[in-house]
Amino acid sequence: MNIFKLWFSTLIFTLLSVISNGQDNFLTILIDELNREMTEFKKSDNPPYYLAYRVNDQFSSTISSSFGTIISLDTTRRRMLNTVVRVGDYSKDNTHALNNGNFMGRGFNSFASLPLDDNKNAIAQELWRNTDRTYKMALDAFNSSRFSDENSKNDTLPDFTIENAETYFQEEQSECKLEIDIWNDRLNLLTEKFNSNLNIINGDATIRTIVDHKYFVSSEGAKIKQTNTFSYLHINGIIRATDGMICPLVLSYFGFTPDELPSMEKLLSDVDGLIERLKKLRNAPLAEPYEGPAILSPKASGVFFHEIFGHRVEGHRTRQKTDSQTFNEKVGERVLPKAFNVTFDPTMDKFEDYSLSGYYMFDDEGIKGQKVEVVSNGVLNEYLQSRCPITTNSRSNGHGRAQAGMSTVTRQSNMLVQADKNYSMDKLRKQLIKACKKQNKPYGYLFEEVSGGFTTVSRFMPNAFNVNPLEVYRVFTDGRPDELVRGVSLIGTPLAMFAEIKSAGDQFDIFNGFCGAESGAVPVSTVAPALFVNQIETQKKMNIESSETILNRPGIKQSSKTN
Repeated sequence: MNIFKLWFSTLIFTLLSVISNGQDNFLTILIDELNREMTEFKKSDNPPYYLAYRVNDQFSSTISSSFGTIISLDTTRRRMLNTVVRVGDYSKDNTHALNNGNFMGRGFNSFASLPLDDNKNAIAQELWRNTDRTYKMALDAFNSSRFSDENSKNDTLPDFTIENAETYFQEEQSECKLEIDIWNDRLNLLTEKFNSNLNIINGDATIRTIVDHKYFVSSEGAKIKQTNTFSYLHINGIIRATDGMICPLVLSYFGFTPDELPSMEKLLSDVDGLIERLKKLRNAPLAEPYEGPAILSPKASGVFFHEIFGHRVEGHRTRQKTDSQTFNEKVGERVLPKAFNVTFDPTMDKFEDYSLSGYYMFDDEGIKGQKVEVVSNGVLNEYLQSRCPITTNSRSNGHGRAQAGMSTVTRQSNMLVQADKNYSMDKLRKQLIKACKKQNKPYGYLFEEVSGGFTTVSRFMPNAFNVNPLEVYRVFTDGRPDELVRGVSLIGTPLAMFAEIKSAGDQFDIFNGFCGAESGAVPVSTVAPALFVNQIETQKKMNIESSETILNRPGIKQSSKTN
């Protein structure tokens, strides 16, 4: 299939349209240099069929406070370039052998920092240097003996999807400005509260705002400029338990701008509540390993679905022979209980009144983000997809994502977990107690807060997960009040855990955070209900201890040591 002739005429149109539309100067520089280089490549024996530049022009401001005083203030700007070069054609190119192995095409994209002003010559020099280096690596791979590899011969899937080139110029938005003096005072007021108890060994708060101007241009004719803004506020408290164990609790908030973050009145109240829970954790009993029924709060359920389910529907993994491929060839089969539906939708910026950090218009391969109904009535419909084909006629659904400067793979966006039938928390607790009695368990578990987790998807490791709970309660069958415990890790294997999900709650919560994987850390969200699970497994958490201080903290009375 000869597609080589398509790119040159498209580039001419691209450049002319950008100039005529008077788009921003930096974007014009990118397209101008890409056009020049592709013209030069025509003189070579084996020119690339695809060249793309992705640039993240980021402004960030970060303020941190600890125990009532500012400890760091940082404002930075950087332009990060990622260059993609593909030699061959869409059916078979320099990434072919890697698509069949561990790295999914990584190694033929190059990272560089670009000048911060719009000096055309300086920027073009760096683009040229980076493209030349990346092309040499791609050409060497394309000509290497790896293409005679037996596995490579048997892999008949194309290496790159054929897509329509998109044009999108986002209107300038108001900057996500962080009022330094105002937030200095706010953070200090919040963290000053941690001084009330000597056993609290960490009392920090950090606010970070990011303005990310994202540019994407390609030899296919794509030309995209979009801006994403993020504002994160994290408040962390750590207390030393009576046996020295470190017990953390976290408050996390997200908005697209600082104005969307909660009011100071709300934040102060939340910190008071956090401190009271820390004091209870100090004297809470250590949990023993457990196997039995449990309830996951909506936030805990969101982390659970993201870690245990979401990574297993990232389509590129179905081509990796080192991946466990949990759901490989299961399209059309039931993978979750019949009542459950799972949708990914990067075009949702809000769910009800809550902002979603996994929102974007175009992914990092220049493809428009699309709503994907991955599971309907428990049945797997399709995978999330980037431009790495997983069938012979694959098309991307806009989920090729990467951290600035890193190479793209298929990643999650905004996950929405819903059930056709929902129960109140009171009814979920009744289901829990009934199941505990049936299994002769004196109590079940309620996972209230979690801080994240991880999952392994490699065949070289057990196909398992570990979620890190922070706030866990025993729910007793004899009617005693719930008991806070510490030192719990929620563990298990995915398919066994999915089979034990029995019902969902009627309230939701949102997990906004960053997900780390092969292509770095990307912002994601999960909206999920509470879950009743008939069988979970826990193990003891690794015990990190802190010895009691010999000297009292300045300004703290000795009597507070026993609080």
